[in-house]
Amino acid sequence: MRTIMKLALGAAVLALAAVEPAWAAYPDKPVRILVGFPAGSTGDLLARTVGQKLSERLGQPVVVENRTGAGSSIAAEAVARSPADGYVLLLSTSANVINQSVASGLKFDFTRDLAPVMLIGENPVVLVGVASSAPRSVAALIARAKVLPDRMTYASSGNGTFTHLYGELFKLTAGVRITHVPYRGSVPAMTDLLAGVVDLSFTPVTPVMAHIKSGRLKALAVIGKGRMAALPDVPTFAEAGIPGFESALWFGLSAPTGTPPAIIEQLNGELRTVLKMPDVKSQLDGQGIAIVGDGPAKFRQLITREQGQWARIVKAADIKSE
Repeated sequence: MRTIMKLALGAAVLALAAVEPAWAAYPDKPVRILVGFPAGSTGDLLARTVGQKLSERLGQPVVVENRTGAGSSIAAEAVARSPADGYVLLLSTSANVINQSVASGLKFDFTRDLAPVMLIGENPVVLVGVASSAPRSVAALIARAKVLPDRMTYASSGNGTFTHLYGELFKLTAGVRITHVPYRGSVPAMTDLLAGVVDLSFTPVTPVMAHIKSGRLKALAVIGKGRMAALPDVPTFAEAGIPGFESALWFGLSAPTGTPPAIIEQLNGELRTVLKMPDVKSQLDGQGIAIVGDGPAKFRQLITREQGQWARIVKAADIKSE
């Protein structure tokens, strides 16, 4: 009897081993992170900083691959159509949520086809104007815009970009009329802002910090839940009396929907360890990125909340992508 039981137990163990899921040994080959922005951009630098340390933690190469175009939708679609095995990931951003509301003809659904892994960090966004002519405060800006409707202008990096939508959100919330001037990218938009061709711009703080410190640009308010340590005298929009500007430009990591929960949990745990490393924090601080480190549930809540917000703004402002 004991012999029969031993044989049965052995057979059961062998059967379990035979059906052991493929992800049990994850990872056993290189992992790729697709970035929808060019090399040297804030998102690219973040992916490479985190990817290098994640490689050490996983014991496999983590390769950052730039798939630019369509505001990160090309990279997002490539990941959405990849096998759900944890070997192809997306550096997801606010742009992916915005594109879902703005871009027509997308062949995937960001919220349906991609699963959140971790909200890595945020790059604060500021409303800036030319120091020599900018209003002294948000209240003064609103007062001027109401006296001179449509006369003031704000630059964006293109129709349907987050720099455009923040402007429309401000107009709708403050009840003012300011003319939108779209550019083909952030560089020409900033060039004309510095030259005084346009009056204002919503922009990530990293590329304009030097101009703020030098006095060429004036920061009127910062988007986020709290003030920036680097700009302690600049109020948040909430402090300036304008609600709805709590979420800055964020960066996260997403995987194809259907990726085993165990893999998402493993990636999340390793990322938490990576983000606690002093050298990683120092590098991200240098890029103007504040570490968040929220897990899949909170990240999903953020995506859902922002999807609703931007869909309302796109509809109210009748925004169309280029």
